[in-house]
Amino acid sequence: MANAAAKRIANRNEAAVKTLKLGMLLPTLISILCRVLFRRDSLPPSKGSLAIYIATFFPAFFLSNYLIKIGTTRRDPTTGTLISYGEDLNQAGVTEWCFDILYVTWACQIGSGAFGEWFWWLYMVIPVYAVFKLWVSVISPMVRGRSSSQASEMAIPEKETASKRQEKLRKRVERGDPRVKMQHGRN
Repeated sequence: MANAAAKRIANRNEAAVKTLKLGMLLPTLISILCRVLFRRDSLPPSKGSLAIYIATFFPAFFLSNYLIKIGTTRRDPTTGTLISYGEDLNQAGVTEWCFDILYVTWACQIGSGAFGEWFWWLYMVIPVYAVFKLWVSVISPMVRGRSSSQASEMAIPEKETASKRQEKLRKRVERGDPRVKMQHGRN
């Protein structure tokens, strides 16, 4: 079963790496094509437009290369058997946020080519979300005087639940079943 899971992760990673490689090229080409077809007056792009594009391209390039590096599968060159499937690119957390930043960047590149430079304001979603996450997980719990783990514990009261086996053993003990031996203490 573990080998099947590794193959499944490897296939998903290979598809994601292919998307990442295309994603670094296609949005730029689509943006240029949209400028040629719909906004000829924006050719050549202004200095401000190029500055925004370059300022957002480098983080996207870094994140894309990082995700490609950690997600690339390694296979035996002669047999093609899977050696390593890399890190799972579908995991939640930082990897997911890297993909979100890339998708927003690509959308802004295409949108600015098709609709205008005002479309770059969509990029503000990234820092607004970062401030929100910082507030919820760090600042708010500090201001309220409790840690974020205490806040989650107070929000969701946990019940002590016994496993089915423990529950059966407890019922047998209550009935006085001779199959159950009580251990009173260990010396």
